[in-house]
Amino acid sequence: MTTTLLTDADILDAHGRRRGAWILLDGDRIAKVGSAVTPTPPAERQLSLPGRTLTPGFIDLHGHGGGGAAYDNGEDEIRAALAVHRAHGTTRSVISLVANPLEQVEESLRLVARLASEDPTIVGSHLEGPYLAIGRRGAHAPEYLTQPDPAVTERLLDAGGASIQQVTIAPELPGAIEAVRRFAEAGVVVAVGHTEADEKLTREAFDAGATLVTHIFNAMPGIHHRDPGPIVAGFDDDRVTLELVLDGVHVHPSVAQMTFRAAPHRVALVTDAMAAAGGDDGYYRLGTLNVTVQNGVAMLNGTQTIAGSTLTQDSALKCAVTGAGVNEVSAIEALTLTPARVLGRDDEWGLLADGYAADVVVLDSAWQVERVWAAGAEVGGDA
Repeated sequence: MTTTLLTDADILDAHGRRRGAWILLDGDRIAKVGSAVTPTPPAERQLSLPGRTLTPGFIDLHGHGGGGAAYDNGEDEIRAALAVHRAHGTTRSVISLVANPLEQVEESLRLVARLASEDPTIVGSHLEGPYLAIGRRGAHAPEYLTQPDPAVTERLLDAGGASIQQVTIAPELPGAIEAVRRFAEAGVVVAVGHTEADEKLTREAFDAGATLVTHIFNAMPGIHHRDPGPIVAGFDDDRVTLELVLDGVHVHPSVAQMTFRAAPHRVALVTDAMAAAGGDDGYYRLGTLNVTVQNGVAMLNGTQTIAGSTLTQDSALKCAVTGAGVNEVSAIEALTLTPARVLGRDDEWGLLADGYAADVVVLDSAWQVERVWAAGAEVGGDA
């Protein structure tokens, strides 16, 4: 395996910023991390990166596509979309699937399971549907949304197996709490989202095993001082991580800053990106629905309903630090260690430390991605 030594750069991860450090990559792992006063080991390749910041690779728990391609449309489009996000620093991706006919979802789950077994950068799948509230469906076709059905749940679990990483459920639907328990028992991360649930019912879902909120603030009731709803329940429960789409559109920067302050170490930045991420304005599809992207904002045709985002994780980082005033360590944690913890992989992903995955992003002083290593392979390079 090739060894690569990255030197003369700052390291920034959830443990803080370390100046003048170096990292030795050996195959798909970080062999050693050292400081300016530590002798550098030999390596087959050495890169000096003065003025740059090295961070762990970004992890995206929730995305639907990019570069004109959608994750629901087969292997070629999944690979094309992932290539766009890799170039923007995302080294581990959960493949989110919108509500579609059950047979099509099963086919997608089987495909993602196979790809995840072949490609370590593909973590698995996220079922955003079919158990969503019609009135909070966002960009999901209503005809494919259903109430939780034990037989359907088993079909989904059979199709995806251990590769299903996450499922979003509206807990107010009949049978939803039982579905939360079943998915959680199967090792799936259950998220509350696309919901009309009140605070009490949301807390019941958390007690049943839900540990995540799908894109908090979006597709759910807002906070009311006499009816706090699911947002307050999520903020108040230390077991729960909050997904946040930080593109300046889904959530105001001031609200994003408040979220980081109120739920330290529990915010996971996600893209919720659709096919237009990394692409141009124009007309796209999200599942079976038509989407118009104008000035980088995706809307269902003829409506004011946001249809995912055109976000990449490097833009989310920049928006967090320069737009919302989030501390750089907290922002990086929300892109790396926190989502790794959600997935139960924080012992190998999310830090620049000995033995961790060789997932590294090189940033310039303006938070722009210059180079990326994913599972030890340089994106667009030979390493």
